[in-house]
Amino acid sequence: MKSIHNYILFLAISLSLQSCKKYLDIAPKSSVAEEEMFASEIGFRQTLNGVYSTLASRNLYGDNLSMGFVSALAQNYNTSGSNGLFVKSRNYDYESAEVIDYTGQVWSKAYNGIAGLNNILKFCEQNRSVLTDEAYNEIKGEALGLRGFLHFELLRMFAPSFIVSPQAKAIPYRVAIDQYSQVPATVTEVTELALQDLLQSADLLKKVDPILTGSTERRYKFNYYAAKGILARIYLYRGDQARAYSTAKEIVDSGLFPFVDKSGVSAAAGTKDRLFKSELIFAVRNRNIQTWAYDQYFTFYGSFSDRLSRPEADFKTLYEVSTVGESDIRWLNLFEDSQGFKFPSKFWQTSSTSIDSLRLDHMLPVIRCSEMRYIIAETASSADEALGQLNQVRLARTVTALPLTAENLDRTFIQNEITKEYQKEMYAEGQLFYYYKRRNFTDIPFKPAGMTSFSTKNYLLPIPKDELEFNPNY
Repeated sequence: MKSIHNYILFLAISLSLQSCKKYLDIAPKSSVAEEEMFASEIGFRQTLNGVYSTLASRNLYGDNLSMGFVSALAQNYNTSGSNGLFVKSRNYDYESAEVIDYTGQVWSKAYNGIAGLNNILKFCEQNRSVLTDEAYNEIKGEALGLRGFLHFELLRMFAPSFIVSPQAKAIPYRVAIDQYSQVPATVTEVTELALQDLLQSADLLKKVDPILTGSTERRYKFNYYAAKGILARIYLYRGDQARAYSTAKEIVDSGLFPFVDKSGVSAAAGTKDRLFKSELIFAVRNRNIQTWAYDQYFTFYGSFSDRLSRPEADFKTLYEVSTVGESDIRWLNLFEDSQGFKFPSKFWQTSSTSIDSLRLDHMLPVIRCSEMRYIIAETASSADEALGQLNQVRLARTVTALPLTAENLDRTFIQNEITKEYQKEMYAEGQLFYYYKRRNFTDIPFKPAGMTSFSTKNYLLPIPKDELEFNPNY
């Protein structure tokens, strides 16, 4: 498992460097340095912050797992030509150097973060005496939750979906730092192990998390409701509708993630709430988004086909502008002109304040409360409740509610409307491809020209070759 082992050896130092560069002065390869790093609560938190920096990097949610690679797989963009971004990716050329590079980045960076979390968890027990009860519960709760979350992210990308092949060999579930290759767990086993981590995470965080008393700035950490949100995702992935429903409903019923104020969405650029901040359950922050999201991706430069967008007619189809979507605040405010062409603008960096707690940019959504409403709609035993949850989102987006007619209460109709909502709400956020995969769609909108069929092979990203070479257990 060379792709994992190469960075495990120096992991503690590389993670702490992201938040504490002075650690280079303390014999980085020695166990003494590691002991000193975890000799205080500050050291634990600095190392954990390093994991958050890893998660927010371009290799993961800063780009590849949000606006970039995975969104290209969902056909959010129509790039083409030799200079077009993600052209091989959106054409599902999984043997191309482009796709191999992106998948390798995701694999290595995610396992890098997991190794850091395992180190934190080891020292939470080994150096328990340096942590207060509150710090222990919070740090260990976040670390366990992030470990379950990152493994599930890898599972969603590199393994068959649960609905297709629950017993298929999937990925290694790493719970310790060592140099040994590990037998990959099956799809079912990975989900079970992730559920164990996340349930323990939620139990620990429930004792101490300030978000439970209204501190929503905790949205930038893996908080109690983040653990619940990923639990809801995994339950739904496994087809456990009852648990998915109750878990998602707990989040919605908390009232801590209200719908965005529409006036903020339509405000001038400096105060425009492009990401619906109040609705974010978990988000990560990256101060450098401008350098790729605006400068390279979502504005015109040279050729429209080189950048990340689609023809305006496609957006109008997606948001049903000719029928119910003309006033949809997502269509009206999250797509803007750049030199005469329409581009997604939710990641344009235009905040007029430098105060972190007030900024409306530098954020990458990971879990939205609207997704929890869609999970409720998909799993509710009552069709009335399912349609009611969809209607709450529609009304919050200035889209007319669907009347409670017999036709609209049909489960197939409701599922089709849920699909439309994922397409609108999660645009350029990396979740749509996994929705298609979980539901095993055999056709998706805007698939590449000339592609006559869409099969399960398009959902299965290749395990990196160096992992296959150095891990004989596949």
